[in-house]
Amino acid sequence: MDSVRIGLYEKAIPNHVPMKEKLRLARKHGYDFLEMSIDETQDKLSRLDMTMDERARMVSDMFEEGLFIRSICLSGHRKYPLGSEDPKTRDLSLEIMRKAIILAYDLGVRIIMIAGYDEYYKESNEATRSNFLVNLRKSVEMAARYGVILAFETMETEFMNTIEKAMYYVNEINSPYLQVYPDLGNITNAAVMYGKSVTDDISLGKGNIVAFHLKETVPGVFREVPYGTGHVDFKNSLKTILDSGINLFVCEFWDTGKSDFEEDLKFAREFILENLKS
Repeated sequence: MDSVRIGLYEKAIPNHVPMKEKLRLARKHGYDFLEMSIDETQDKLSRLDMTMDERARMVSDMFEEGLFIRSICLSGHRKYPLGSEDPKTRDLSLEIMRKAIILAYDLGVRIIMIAGYDEYYKESNEATRSNFLVNLRKSVEMAARYGVILAFETMETEFMNTIEKAMYYVNEINSPYLQVYPDLGNITNAAVMYGKSVTDDISLGKGNIVAFHLKETVPGVFREVPYGTGHVDFKNSLKTILDSGINLFVCEFWDTGKSDFEEDLKFAREFILENLKS
């Protein structure tokens, strides 16, 4: 479909593969862009401290390969959450955000997907929720200065597992630089848990959704479920998403060590394109 753009989540390719090769593989298998991961590992967090020469080389690689990094999945806040009760952790969370925004600006990335967590490894409470909102405001102010959009991923925890919950914070902040970037698999699991409709939840974000992660899930399982083997209703969900004016997608799946991982790259895109047909 010429009207949509489908990106590939970086972690679908083995971690040891150099970024330039990841770009080549994404282009080879028909993807329109790559989504970079900055997770909580030191390996990925170190990308935030790339030198200007390293950033320039990455941009050059994108031009040479004819495929660009257009979004960043910033999940490093799982370990260093904005809502932490530890002031040092909160300071670090804001520093991670600041560096990620500048990296996005330097690389030409438009969207940073941010994790909808106030806390992950510890209990959420009134203090963590309050801290989250305070530091979210600071984060959005930083993003606005660089013209980079922050967009919530709907997660697997109660804090923000639906678009409806993400919209509370979007409305509270009320900035064009804070939007929603939902995970279809996660909101499907939440809909089953709450006895609600996935398409109704999608409709609640109309006008504030910038892209969609397309991931397969089964109830209670949020990772490494092969496309077509779970309970996500891609066909009807994608119809609602397209009707809402969204045409930017990322196939989110993980390399699991298979020697023929390129077959998964090919299959994922074909599976989504088939489900995009009316």
